[in-house]
Amino acid sequence: MGRDGGMPPPAASECDVLVVGSGAGGLSVAVTAAFHGLNVIVVEKEPVIGGTTAWSGGWMWIPRNPLARDAGIIELPEAPRRYLQSEIGAHAGDRRIAVFLANAPEMVAFFRSETRVAFVDGNAVPDFHASPGSADGGRSVCAAPFDGRLLGAWIGKLRPPLDVVSLWGMGIAAGSDLAHFMNATRSLASATHVAGRLLRHGRDLLLQGRGMQLVNGNALAAGLLRSALDLGVGIETETPAVRLLWEDRRVVGAVVPRDGGERHVRARLGVVLAAGGYPHDRDRIAETYAHARGGVDHFSAAPGSNTGDGLRLGESVGGVVDANIASPAAWSPVSLVPLGGDRIGRFPHLIGRAKPGIIIVDRHGHRFVNEAESYHDVGAALLANTPAGEAPVAWLVCDHAAQRRYGLGWARPFPFPLGGAVRSGYLKKGGTIGDLARACGIDAAALERTVAAFNQDASRGVDPRFGRGLSSYNRVQGDRGHVPNPALGPLARAPFYAVRLLLGDLGTFAGLVTDARGRVLDRAGAAIDGLFAVGNDMASIMAGHYPSGGITLGPAMTFGYVVGRTLAGQTIAEP
Repeated sequence: MGRDGGMPPPAASECDVLVVGSGAGGLSVAVTAAFHGLNVIVVEKEPVIGGTTAWSGGWMWIPRNPLARDAGIIELPEAPRRYLQSEIGAHAGDRRIAVFLANAPEMVAFFRSETRVAFVDGNAVPDFHASPGSADGGRSVCAAPFDGRLLGAWIGKLRPPLDVVSLWGMGIAAGSDLAHFMNATRSLASATHVAGRLLRHGRDLLLQGRGMQLVNGNALAAGLLRSALDLGVGIETETPAVRLLWEDRRVVGAVVPRDGGERHVRARLGVVLAAGGYPHDRDRIAETYAHARGGVDHFSAAPGSNTGDGLRLGESVGGVVDANIASPAAWSPVSLVPLGGDRIGRFPHLIGRAKPGIIIVDRHGHRFVNEAESYHDVGAALLANTPAGEAPVAWLVCDHAAQRRYGLGWARPFPFPLGGAVRSGYLKKGGTIGDLARACGIDAAALERTVAAFNQDASRGVDPRFGRGLSSYNRVQGDRGHVPNPALGPLARAPFYAVRLLLGDLGTFAGLVTDARGRVLDRAGAAIDGLFAVGNDMASIMAGHYPSGGITLGPAMTFGYVVGRTLAGQTIAEP
């Protein structure tokens, strides 16, 4: 389909810039470069556009962003630098960190004023940790809702929201939208909001075949796609890059399949790798994940097509993958959802763990982590708590009141029924804590002791062992209407429920070594002429640490902007 919804012209074989991958990193390069007059082609191996971004929350960590400034939140540059120094240590001296902090606000200003991408502020969203330099808000932005009808026929090419998280294919935005859904049975205003959203979604399904109220990462991908189309970017789906063209010690394009043969796409200025990292590359997982040396016992929630294509392309011309970092991936606990037949979904437990009446225990029935910490921290704790040679497994446990109020993973809260989740085995149920433990294969006496001790402390709003609910991030993740601690409440009302948790990820951190302009470097540290990497194909600028929400999309968008301007011969903000 073409720019106005018709069929596209024959695919061009020459361009200024060739982008491999259509997530936020790749599309931000394409939009920025095309805005400055370059001829850009994006090739995507899947039939849909948006990559991991389209399944994400759409949040970006952007200290000193324009939306925060508009709200009167003014930070000196030293504040976020201090936080990163306390979180990632010597890696904060990476030149890419300085370029990111200098250009991230400029990136937001550019997309906000010159494209279809819009933002909402995260001025009440705190950093993950209360380290020196942390902030209780003002460092985050999220994609604003986007009307899918603006894509015309291209809406059929946008990756839908993740099915196990969405509600009949409808995304729910963080913030007030989610709060309304959580309070729909308690507030007339919330019930009215939810009813309106559901009615509009039903209308869209009937008339359009999918939801048009796009939120979160789906809205970000849609806004970038619309902007790329407006600027004349050529976008080709089902078109993987199978190898790079290398002439006179320079990358000059890539080879893609065509009608059973090959087509050479030449790029005058450069090729940008933005293929989403390697969360489903079993060989590289076996090399870099200590708990999955056979490439198994790991369950990524990222799209299955992210199989390390960009990294292999970079290595084929001398690029180097940096796996010597704190963590090779953005960990998250996940649960496996039976979807019928042989289909198994992977539900990422990003929120909900901090709600009152919910705990996490290991296979022996013991708590081992502050459940209200970030998904990455909980995943890391699960990994650390697992003996060598064993698969990481834990259980998310709650009482009836918590499940009906907040839900438990894929088992949604009231008024949704629980029978299907119980019958499928996804949700374990017990009339007593001991019964639940036996249903899960957990030591019953140990779980009973754990719950009894937790309840005694939680009823007073304290967690002496892990300090749950002390930090701003913990409290925001809890239920602000619950006292005395929004993140703590006893498990008191039978029956009791549990969901099995396994270790997964949201994407990888280990990637190609680049300089501060996104140019891929060889083993000698020299830039490979004509080759760039962004997003999860670029080694994490946080060196495998996870200091705040949005530290994947924030740098992906920012370095997409930096690379796009660099290719177009434009200046960037110099730190």
